[in-house]
Amino acid sequence: MPIRLSENFRALFYAPFYAAHAIGAYQAENVEVTMVASPDPARTSAALRDGEIDVMWGGPLRVMLTHAQDSNADSVCFCDVIARDPFFVIGREPRPDFQLPDLAALRFASVAEVPTPWLCLQDDLRRAGVHPASLTRVHGPTMAENAEALRAGTLDAVQLFQPYAEDLIASGAGHVWYAASHRGLTAYTALVTRRATLVSRHDELLRMTRAMARVLRWIATTPGSEIAHTLADYFPSVPRDIFAAAMDRYRALGLYASDPVMPREGFDRLQAAMRSGGALDRAIPFDDCVDNSLALTATGRHPPQSSGR
Repeated sequence: MPIRLSENFRALFYAPFYAAHAIGAYQAENVEVTMVASPDPARTSAALRDGEIDVMWGGPLRVMLTHAQDSNADSVCFCDVIARDPFFVIGREPRPDFQLPDLAALRFASVAEVPTPWLCLQDDLRRAGVHPASLTRVHGPTMAENAEALRAGTLDAVQLFQPYAEDLIASGAGHVWYAASHRGLTAYTALVTRRATLVSRHDELLRMTRAMARVLRWIATTPGSEIAHTLADYFPSVPRDIFAAAMDRYRALGLYASDPVMPREGFDRLQAAMRSGGALDRAIPFDDCVDNSLALTATGRHPPQSSGR
């Protein structure tokens, strides 16, 4: 029976999940994985809980929220993939001396489609001495709409991911003011399952983790042009040159995990942002949300004898 893997939503920074199919990584590890589209990220967590899917990819943010809401929750991250924040602040004019406090005097639009980008950025602002409420912030329009507003001059800066950022850069209509990846490790996207599934499908999930380790090595050593060519069918509307440039930028920023083991540092930084932004009112233990045993085995390291669960 194949592992049913839920696709969170389609985005360029999720390239490793598509590459696992496209380069035959699952086949090489002798594991069958079927990708299932999700209607929305929040529903994906419910589908995992209800047994409609076996694994999802998504933010550790949602795993923490699940544990905060239900003390009996058993969802767990088991394979780190995207280790840094893939979003940018793109401005209308070149601004090489940009500092985050500058946003307080500008017309700025944050991401509305998902919560993590703004939660992380508002934490960056607080650390830079700026209260997020002091911004003249637009929140509601889509990233595509905000990109057009930047072109039209009705916004000074926007928060975007790829390919919107790269398209603005290539046309000269936008300039990178801030790459959120520079914050450092921030647990952004992982493979997630239930603890019971870790036991019942241990061997298959170990092979799945090994496949993802293959993919991460491939991403790290493969030029953006080749990645864009290999994954073109997944993103038919993205021009090949924009796709290639976007992947090269992400690779240069160290967006992707070097291996599937999730470091505590990235988890703690994400949780700090969630707490400062009001998404969490208490700390959620790392060991409740992360099980690195398969990732440690896949990378040739020795997992702990017992997780204590």
